[in-house]
Amino acid sequence: MVEEKVVSIEDRIPKLREARRKKSNRRLIFYICLFFSLISIVVYLQSPLSYVNQIKVVGLDYLNVDDVISYSELTTSTNLWSFKITKIEEKIEKMSHIKTATVKREFPNHVLIEVEEFQKIGYINNGDSIQPILENGTILNSFPLSDYHGDAPLLYQFSDDEYLQLLIEQMAQLPEAIADHISEIYWEPTESNPYLVRLNMNDGFNVVVSIRQFSNQMPSYPSIVSQLEGTTGTIEMGSGGAIFYDENNATNQNNETEEDEQQSDVVNEEEVINDESEG
Repeated sequence: MVEEKVVSIEDRIPKLREARRKKSNRRLIFYICLFFSLISIVVYLQSPLSYVNQIKVVGLDYLNVDDVISYSELTTSTNLWSFKITKIEEKIEKMSHIKTATVKREFPNHVLIEVEEFQKIGYINNGDSIQPILENGTILNSFPLSDYHGDAPLLYQFSDDEYLQLLIEQMAQLPEAIADHISEIYWEPTESNPYLVRLNMNDGFNVVVSIRQFSNQMPSYPSIVSQLEGTTGTIEMGSGGAIFYDENNATNQNNETEEDEQQSDVVNEEEVINDESEG
């Protein structure tokens, strides 16, 4: 049999005491650190460092930074930890220009507000000035036409708000890739169809379509144009399909008609001359 080593109690006592001493020291250090951490937190919360020192707003295109901060109701007298982020976001999103808002705390005392504005879908042309239109139907203050950068189509002749609002709703549903093709939109109602609009496209084509069918019909524009290479004209869209009127052919036909009329006039003149000579 293997003899078991026997350790006397006298030998074990010093080791047990050392282990207990180390454990007590670790516990003491933990409580001291916790105490100073709590003291630091209290001092921080009572110091100016815990109050908002800077508010940064990003994502703005046509809104004023001060307006957004005013809606947030945050000031330099606001404690960084005294407000709920969701409440501030809700306040900012009440602005008619703002689609979404995200608020973040940045240590030690900064606040970051990230906003997404509603997109511009067009401009109302008032002659010397234009008014941006947002996708939610909000119409902004006017600014000089000379500051227009072609980032959205110009709208002309919309004298009735009912048809304008309906067009805005339709344009908001239009894919951005299609909207980028549109340069100008004219409201040209007729007695039989007050919803008609004419679109001038960036690639030289014109489109006649009903406002009520706008978002359903316009997505087919690229595929229609791809079949009409080398020509320009007017595309009339309707529930039954699309009809294309070739301007080149119309011009040629008009020229041929004018030439025929001129030749006919020459022939008639010759006949008159012959008649007079015979007489």
